[in-house]
Amino acid sequence: MKKSNSLLDEIHAFFPPKPKDIRTYSPLKLAYLGDAVFEIMIRTLIMERTEGPVKNLHKRSSSLVNAGAQADFASALQQMLTAEEKEIFRRGRNAKTSSVAKHADILDYRNATGLEALFGYLYLTGRMERAAELLYSAMEYQNILL
Repeated sequence: MKKSNSLLDEIHAFFPPKPKDIRTYSPLKLAYLGDAVFEIMIRTLIMERTEGPVKNLHKRSSSLVNAGAQADFASALQQMLTAEEKEIFRRGRNAKTSSVAKHADILDYRNATGLEALFGYLYLTGRMERAAELLYSAMEYQNILL
C-alpha cells in the first residue's frame, strides 16, 4: 500500500468523495469541519509539549480552543491572509447562525466561526501546511508558547 500524503487522502482512499466544488460548501459546514481541524492541531501541540495528567492538557487546550481565543487568532492573521483566504474567512464570519456559545461575545463568536471556516477550507483543499503556517504565525504574534 502506498504512503498517503494526508488524512484526507486516507479517508478518500476508502470512501471516495462525490465530485463537488469545495467553494459551494456553506461557510457553516466549513466551520463545522474547521472546528475539528483547529482543535486537533492544538491538541497535538499540547499533547507533545505539556506534562502531567490529561486534565492539564484539557485545561490548556480549552484556553486556546474557544471563541475568544480563536477570535484573537483570527485578528492576528488578517494581514497574512490571501484574497481567497480573506473571502472564506469573511463568509464564515458573516454566516447566519442560530446560536452563540454561552460564554462568547457575538463578535468573538463570528470571528471564531470565520477562522474555523478557513481551517475547514484549507483542510479540504489539502493545504494543511498553510494551516500550520497560519497557526504558528498567530501563536508567535500573540507570544503563545507551548
